Amino acid sequence: MSVIARISSLATRDRITTVGLALTAGWLFLVALFWLLAPGGEGSAGGIARLVSTVGVVLPVALVWMGVSLARQVAILRAEADELRTRLNRMRGTPEPVGDTAEPAPARDRKPAPLASAARPAALPTRPRPTAPEPASARAETRADAPSGQAVDSITLIRALNFPDGPEDQDAIDALRLALKDPANSRVLRSAQDVVTLLAGRDVYMDNLPPEPARPEVWRRFAAGERGSAVAALGGIDDPEAMEIAVGMLEQDEIFRDTAHHFLRHFDGLIGRVVPDLDDMQISVLADSRSARAFMLLGRVSGIFG
Repeated sequence: MSVIARISSLATRDRITTVGLALTAGWLFLVALFWLLAPGGEGSAGGIARLVSTVGVVLPVALVWMGVSLARQVAILRAEADELRTRLNRMRGTPEPVGDTAEPAPARDRKPAPLASAARPAALPTRPRPTAPEPASARAETRADAPSGQAVDSITLIRALNFPDGPEDQDAIDALRLALKDPANSRVLRSAQDVVTLLAGRDVYMDNLPPEPARPEVWRRFAAGERGSAVAALGGIDDPEAMEIAVGMLEQDEIFRDTAHHFLRHFDGLIGRVVPDLDDMQISVLADSRSARAFMLLGRVSGIFG
């Protein structure tokens, strides 16, 4: 526990002990008063009567201190629970609760953190790399801008496919907002968000999966419709643990399987639509985006690269 939580716990336990002492003293005072005012003397009581009297005196005291002990333990557990809740809230980036009766704020009142799941392409502005994705912000961007058929340039689309690194990554946020206005791009981005988020839920982060780069010509062949060994280099992610998890999710999780196939189909279409107009550098940047890494991982375990 933190120092504040420990002090709070000690103060609570001291109050409980004080109450226990007060109850004990009050009970013993009443017993002494009863013995002083009761008729007869100690010699007039038999052995059983004395035993009953002793039990009658000791038992309430024992019950009081049993209650004190339980209350102290409850105070310790409550302090530890408050400390754990505070740490969890700090990790989630939510306000810390105030007092024992504070309730968490409704989810709609919290500002979601932006999606982040893979390394930033080298050709785009560098930013700190996040450690875990948060899908809520990307979905907030999706809802904020309904597709309107507005086309975007290649650099904006590539930046959107890499997703924002955080709430301060305004360039990527703007790119994502613009790209989502195009219906075709919107379908790819939404499915990519879903796939990256579900993988991150199993501790598979795109940050940790740098691919073996494939030559831009291989991407052009794939965009032209070639399959099999001619484009096998696109399966450039060779992380056994990530591949094993992805295979297990495809076999056992129907929701993920449907989401992954939806993503692969739409990203395949995006490659055929976009890559022919890109130069070698732009293709390399696209191939290192978060969405492309997810495509390479799932494409490899699904066997679409031959």
